[in-house]
This record gives sequence, structure tokens and C-alpha cells, in this order.
Amino acid sequence: MATSNERAELHKTIWKIANDLRGSVDGWEFKAYVLGSIFYRFISENICDYFNTRMHEAGYPDFDYADMSDADALGGKGDAVQTKGFFMLPSQLFQNVAKNADQDENLNEHLSAIFHSIEASAKGTPSEDDMRGLFSDFSVDSASLGSTVIKRNQLLAKVLKTVAQMELGAKYNDTENDTFGDTYEFLMQMYASQAGKSGGEFFTPQQVSELLARLASYGNPNIQKVYDPACGSGSLLLKFSKTIGRRNPNLKYYGQEVNPTTYNLCRINMFLHNVNFDNFDIRLEDTLLKPQHMQDAPFDAIVSNPPYSLKWEGKDNTLLINDERYAPAGVLAPKSAADLAFAMHMLWHLSERGTAAIVEFPGVLYRGGDEKKIRQYLLKNNYVDTVIQLPANLFFGVGIATCIIVLKKSAKADASVLFIDASRLFQKDGNKNVLLPEHQDKIMQLFQNRKDEQYLARLVKNDDILANDANLSVSSYVEQEDTREVINISEVNAKLETLVAEANDLNKKIAQLIKEIEK
Repeated sequence: MATSNERAELHKTIWKIANDLRGSVDGWEFKAYVLGSIFYRFISENICDYFNTRMHEAGYPDFDYADMSDADALGGKGDAVQTKGFFMLPSQLFQNVAKNADQDENLNEHLSAIFHSIEASAKGTPSEDDMRGLFSDFSVDSASLGSTVIKRNQLLAKVLKTVAQMELGAKYNDTENDTFGDTYEFLMQMYASQAGKSGGEFFTPQQVSELLARLASYGNPNIQKVYDPACGSGSLLLKFSKTIGRRNPNLKYYGQEVNPTTYNLCRINMFLHNVNFDNFDIRLEDTLLKPQHMQDAPFDAIVSNPPYSLKWEGKDNTLLINDERYAPAGVLAPKSAADLAFAMHMLWHLSERGTAAIVEFPGVLYRGGDEKKIRQYLLKNNYVDTVIQLPANLFFGVGIATCIIVLKKSAKADASVLFIDASRLFQKDGNKNVLLPEHQDKIMQLFQNRKDEQYLARLVKNDDILANDANLSVSSYVEQEDTREVINISEVNAKLETLVAEANDLNKKIAQLIKEIEK
């Protein structure tokens, strides 16, 4: 397995290649071609590895699926679709197409036909929904690639050739070796960092994802199902694949996303992290109005970074107040800010022993009106476990300091809320702040200890919080350390007196010297 330094160097090289490759094409738009090509290469090598492994074990050590004829390969289609969720003919493999891409005058048409064939191979099978539309953002005829078909094909060929040269070798049954998945996540992070606010809508920084996964899985070694109702590109869910997923290969991943582009990114991300199609269920739909996984609930761990202050129908939709997810609070989140609607949705989906860790916009912690009533409901029922104030400027396109609210149902031992001030636990990295592993460890230590620590943590009874307008803002309970320099006025005055005396003495000497010169 590559060392962290080797991985960092690989990522740096790949980003330079990807950035140089696009030329004048907008980076945010061009990501579909780089990321799509990486995925195309991955599934091609993956299906080859599947057939090659079987044939090598059967006594044919020199067999290579990439060298087979399409006619001979068709016999393995049924098994491949059942096991891998898709099928590709040898002529459709990335390595075979990329090899001659710059001589293919009809490359755009060939790629379009190949992508359609891959998706069609799953039609009528359990993997149909997981494969449908995966290449829809890879538009081979987009004018942004060039003004003519020739120019577009030249750039497409260049992308394929470049991705083919990337050192992305992988062992497809080795969960420790995740070069494709790591590279994909790295590139998404880089594209998001350049895209600003729009990038922040689909990617949560990895260190925040790691913290959320650690919080949601703490004290629960038997997690079977994880869920994110606003899953974006899936980075939060996939943090479980590198921890719990290694102990439980049957871990199930559930997510819902309203944006078609990020919905596709999430499913691709699952494949690239070796999560098989029958272990994930990602749906495209509006979570608040049309939840897709109520029949799959409850979930043992929920992690999410839902959109901040999202406008929604709220009380304008008379059906919502009777929705079993929102009804218990007696009110709906305001139309101008659906943050707590997401929280109520997640609470409904949470198992009795489960934990939900949710990134929240700070305003929901202290604003009045219906948001206050929802907080009162959560506190009276002892659902709020912990509130963590994060440092500012962690997220792409969002400079404010966000927070994490941890919800539990019946797993709490006390009727209190732990408040953690982690606002100073960060390191500057360029124009962003990052949570280093030691910062995460400190937060987890405070979370586990669940007791007061000056300037960092305070355990407060629910009744006291309710008496304070159900205010869940960390700054209302954790004292801020005064880091201003302490000035001793007496010492300063004494120093001033000494300086004045020295100045007077010096002035006398200067005056005496002048008199002597004049004489």
C-alpha cells in the first residue's frame, strides 16, 4: 500500500495533469470528463479482473479478457451482471478504446454507444437502478469541448490517453488498496475548492466526514446500515467503508440526493470504493417531500451535511404537518430554513440504539419561532446528545463557523447535553482551515468523557437549557478563554516613571554639553 507521502505526490501529479488537460474548458464543467474517464477505466479493469481471476483459478494462467473476441466473451454476460451488476465486451474496455482513441474519427459516437451498452447490460436486473444514467454527465457532443466534432474528439482522446497513464493500479478485492477511490475523492475536493459555493454543495471536506463517522459509530460495533439523506457525492457514507466496512463486508449504504449530477457522482463513488451494487441504495428525489428509504429504516448510523437554510414548502403544504416524521414536534421548520426539517427526518429514521451526527447552520441553535419549538421538543424528549462548535472556514464556499448536532433516541444515560467548543482546534492550510487528526482526537476525547473541561466542554441539564429559550448555542454555555495579554498597570507606571527620569537626566546632560560647547 502506498505511503501517505507517495499518495500525496500521486495526487499532486494527477491534479496538475487534470488541470492542464482542460485547457480553456471551465474546470467545474470539465470534471465530468476526468472523473467519468477514471470511472470508465475502473469498471473496465474491474470486469477484466473478475474474468481473469476466474480463468486463472481454472488453470488458464495466460488468459486475458481484454484479448478475447466479443463473440466469445458474450457467454460470461449473465454471471458478470449477477455478480458485478454490469457487463462490458472486450472491445468496449477502456484500455482497448484508449489505445487507439486518437485515430478514431468517430470516438464520440463510439463512447456514447459503449456507455449506453454498459447501462443497458443491467436492464431488468437488480442493478438496473444503480447503473442507470451513470454516464449522463459525460456529454460527448458538448460544445464546451470544441466547436467541431474533430476538436471534441481530439480532447476526448487526450483525456482517455491521460487517464490511461495515471498510476491507478488496484487490487479489486483488497479494501486496503483504494487508489481509484482516493484519487476520485481528491479530484472532487480540488474541483470543489475551485468552484467555491457550488462545490461546497456536493463535497464535505474529508476531515469533517471522518469526524462525523467517528461520532456516529462510537460505542456501536454492530452497525449494519448507514444513511445520509442529503448524500451529495457520498463522501460521508464512504468513511464507513474504511472503518466498519472492513469488519463487516455486508454493511449497507443508503442515501438520497436531489441533484442529478451529485447523485451520479455518489453512485460512481460507491463503485470506485469497491462497494458492490447490492450493498448500496442511492436514490434521486427530494428527501423532505418524497423520502425514499422509510421502508429501509431504522438506521444504526446517520451522517449528513444537509444544505443550509434551504427554502421548502413547509406550512404551505398542508399534508406535511401530519407527516409522521414532522408531526411529533407539532410545528414545521420555517419555509425559509429547512435545517430542522432534515433533523426531524433523520430522527425518525434513527434506530433506538443509533446515533445521528449532523452538520448544522448556527442559526438553528438559537433562533426563535417554530425552530425554538422544535428544539424544545428535542430537549424534552432527551434526543440531543451533543453540540459541537466547529472552526470557521472549514467548508468550500462557506466561511462561517458551522456546528455538529448529535442526536440519540434511547441510548443516553443522562438528561443533559454536552457542549464542545472546538472553534480553535484547527490548522491553517492556504485559505482554508483544516481539522488535523489530533484535533479530531481531542473532540472525540471530550465526546467520550462527557464532562466539563474549562474553555472546551460543559455538560448542561436539559431543564436548564429549556429555561434558556432552548438555546443550543455552544457559546452560551462554554466559557471563552481570554487570550488577551494581561497588563500589570503598576509595572507599566513604574516603567514609565523610570523612563521619564532617565529622559530628564539625559536632557540635563545634553544641556550641559551644549553650554560647554558654546563656551
